[in-house]
Amino acid sequence: MRFEKIKREAERYVKDLSLRTHILVGTPTCGKAAGADEVVRELSSELKRRGIEIPVLEVGCMGLCFAEPLVLIFKPGSFNVVYRNVDSSSVRRLVEGYIEGDDPCLELALGTIEFDEEGAPIIPELKRFEFEKRILLRRCGIVDPTNIMHYIGVGGYSALEKTLHLPREMVIDEIKKSELRGRGGAGFPTGIKWEECAKMQDEPKYVICNADEGDPGAFMDRIILESDPHQMLEGMIIAGYAVNANEGFIYVRAEYQRALEMVRRAKDDAERLGILGKSVMGTEFSFNIQVIEGAGAFVAGEETGLIFAIEGKRSEPRFRPPYPSERGLFGKPTLVDNVKTFSYVPWIIENGWEKFYSIGTEKSKGTAIFTLAGKVKEPGLTEVPMGVTLNTLVYEVAGGPREGKRIKAIQIGGPSGGCIPSSLFHLPVDYDAFLSSGSMMGSGGMIFMDEDDCVVDMARFFLDFIQKESCGKCTMCRIGTLQLFYLLDKITKGEAETQDLTKLKELAEDVKIGSLCGLGRSAPNPILTTLRYFYDEYVAHVEEKKCPALVCKSLIAYFIIPEKCDRACEHCKLTCPVEAVGGNKGEPKYIIQEKCVKCGTCLNVCPPEYSAVIKVSPIKKLKELEIQNYRKE
Repeated sequence: MRFEKIKREAERYVKDLSLRTHILVGTPTCGKAAGADEVVRELSSELKRRGIEIPVLEVGCMGLCFAEPLVLIFKPGSFNVVYRNVDSSSVRRLVEGYIEGDDPCLELALGTIEFDEEGAPIIPELKRFEFEKRILLRRCGIVDPTNIMHYIGVGGYSALEKTLHLPREMVIDEIKKSELRGRGGAGFPTGIKWEECAKMQDEPKYVICNADEGDPGAFMDRIILESDPHQMLEGMIIAGYAVNANEGFIYVRAEYQRALEMVRRAKDDAERLGILGKSVMGTEFSFNIQVIEGAGAFVAGEETGLIFAIEGKRSEPRFRPPYPSERGLFGKPTLVDNVKTFSYVPWIIENGWEKFYSIGTEKSKGTAIFTLAGKVKEPGLTEVPMGVTLNTLVYEVAGGPREGKRIKAIQIGGPSGGCIPSSLFHLPVDYDAFLSSGSMMGSGGMIFMDEDDCVVDMARFFLDFIQKESCGKCTMCRIGTLQLFYLLDKITKGEAETQDLTKLKELAEDVKIGSLCGLGRSAPNPILTTLRYFYDEYVAHVEEKKCPALVCKSLIAYFIIPEKCDRACEHCKLTCPVEAVGGNKGEPKYIIQEKCVKCGTCLNVCPPEYSAVIKVSPIKKLKELEIQNYRKE
């Protein structure tokens, strides 16, 4: 079937849908974790029971993870409303109130939904949308990822159709002029990479989509694949045409089962309609894609390690040059880009390089997607123009800190990114600005820390992850990161000496210089940035044996203030898993320090009106408190 006819049918489908009342339920992995599947079942059951026949579509994630499960009700001639934290108990209210009646049930709503001039959704009641600019996320949570006609009906695959009538050099020139930089972490100019691969005479050539996302706190690639897989697929086919490749691979880690399901479905549907495979859209260009289920190794995210994995070998990076564009998969020229980079391509082709170039800063063009995780009110996913400040991200987009706490720092770019303190939150989102702070854009994962988080413990956590994920090929990464972990472990246990801080810094710098690949070279970033900005906390751990944030278990103790302890209350004693709370009925309770495993249960269950349980550090302070309180008794 010719694409013009498919497009007309798809546009008719979208138009018919817009004229009917219909419901969208967000069922990506994050939505399912919040109970979206149950909401779908309840909705279908309630509609059937009432004899109402309207479409209920399962869609992806809008990025508003703090409000999931999300339900969107589109009602022609009335408000289109997004409902937050919907559960089975509120389903009946929505069906009765807004599907059957005219009550929009605003007490359950997050807000009404509108669309900006470029078709991206906005919820006027949410301040964060004032600062967002949605390119990659514009269809996420709005289109059905399992229905290719929905994607085509809102403009999908038009960029590919346009591309196939352009000379290959012109396509590459568009990407070069847009100054799109790879969103996998390194930020290399995408157009130059495409040009290098296109110039190679050796054949065949390959295109690889790197969808191996393994950073703690990062999930933006997963959301795109689960919510709008066709835009990545379209960008990849365009890339194949531009560099004259006829075969592509999408490498997705095995843990991403929902993403794998969506990508495989999208690929099959595109093949069925002649958009992928032999004679793409009836032209002489053919492009086949294989979906590879990865083993979930962090190092497979490095492009040369990824190529080895696809070849069936152990994921280990190799020296470069030669770069994959010269000698990659099976020794042939190979273009490797990640999910976000490919996903930008259709928008750039459709709207022209000038429009993408006009967004962002002098050296960082376009938008950036960040995952917002940790100690903020509104965690989720956001897409903002390059150049917005971290202050905007923290306080306007992510909703600021929870319950009167103070945001202390942001870990940016995953485990091998860096820790940026609040004093630098005036920095713009920009590749070069982040590098100047000792951090990096990386994958785009952001973990917010407040005053209750210990930066030394955080650095220890990330080094633990990295040393376990090191492929072990080069000595500096294999042994160096392990020794860095041991030093951090000593510090958090109060066993380190002052000279260990010097060793830590010197070894971190050596590992950064001496490692083979980018993963090893960036592994020390959490240490170097926290030493740079939070040196006093390291000194407190080493010299005072004190954890200022009261996190490191070896350096803290729990104490019950006798005068605050209600003698009739037994909460701490009844819930302590190791019977470490002493004191008879009617007497103040106390912690038996020798038995205490510092799980914090006593603190968590102590009624807030008493607040009798406290944490103290250094532990030697415990004796002082005991003497003071015994005197009062």
